[in-house]
Amino acid sequence: MITRRNFTTGAATLLAAGHISTRARAATTSWDMSTVWPDGNFHTQNAMAFAEEVKKQTGGAVAITVKAGGQLGFKGPEHLRAVRDGLVPLADVLNIQQVGDEPFMGVESIPFLCGSVEELKVLHKYVRPEYEKIAARNNQKILYIVPWPTQYLHLKAKVADVEGLKNIKIRVPDKNAVDMLNAIGMAAVMIPWGETIPALASGAVAGVSTSSVSGVDGKFWEFLKYVYPTNHVWSSQMLTVNLDSWKALPADQQKLVADIAAKMEPGFWANSLKADVDSLNRLKEGGMEVVPVSDAMMTDIRAKTAPQLDAFLKRVPAADKPVRSYLAEMKRG
Repeated sequence: MITRRNFTTGAATLLAAGHISTRARAATTSWDMSTVWPDGNFHTQNAMAFAEEVKKQTGGAVAITVKAGGQLGFKGPEHLRAVRDGLVPLADVLNIQQVGDEPFMGVESIPFLCGSVEELKVLHKYVRPEYEKIAARNNQKILYIVPWPTQYLHLKAKVADVEGLKNIKIRVPDKNAVDMLNAIGMAAVMIPWGETIPALASGAVAGVSTSSVSGVDGKFWEFLKYVYPTNHVWSSQMLTVNLDSWKALPADQQKLVADIAAKMEPGFWANSLKADVDSLNRLKEGGMEVVPVSDAMMTDIRAKTAPQLDAFLKRVPAADKPVRSYLAEMKRG
């Protein structure tokens, strides 16, 4: 027999259970993360590993879904603004493509500023605090930063000197790269990654300035024949989170997610180096030839692009101190 007391007690229990269930659901944070790179790209693989670790260590309370290949409709140059405006809570932001909004973000694309990943680590010691400030004023927080490997010129033509590069129409990812390759006589065109393969297929460009990893992503062997290891610039992906979304997390979850990012970042850098070796081998397997760049050619390229350092520092005064501090540490100041 159901008495009034039993009914009241039972109802209260059900209400309490419902309230707890609602709170449990409310405590689960689901974030989509936008990236333009495909599933097989090491940056995307890094992001997936990070998402899995976050899910594991938060017991599913923070669930990140990596939307690869531009699924969410954002192009690379739009990511900083997309996160800033809350259009997406997380994005894999390519720093050099954000110079329209934040010129300092192009610092890594100063020609030949860094010659190795070890030098890049030293540069980051000086520029990362500035990246953090830029993220904050754009309503976001950097969780981790991972570089692309060294850069190559991927071309249809086989050339032996700078003169051979003259007027070759080449895709580049950012404005600084336009200036650099124009300075050596090429015809540089700034094209987002998502439009690069159609540009190659149509013959709109006859080359691409990018990493070996992107060369594999784009199956460059279907369009191009030669790879030139010029190692001319670097760039980095920054996983950023919208600050409003971040602040909505409980403090303990914030600390946990930030700690996971910091702990995994060095391994992600190692993945970058491995991806370069593996990807260069894959390009060769696809039929592309790696052409050694002669000392004379490199000297010519360096000489023609050298003025870009001072030009960048004049255009972006905030970069002067960190860059000169880096150069001093490298004994190049």
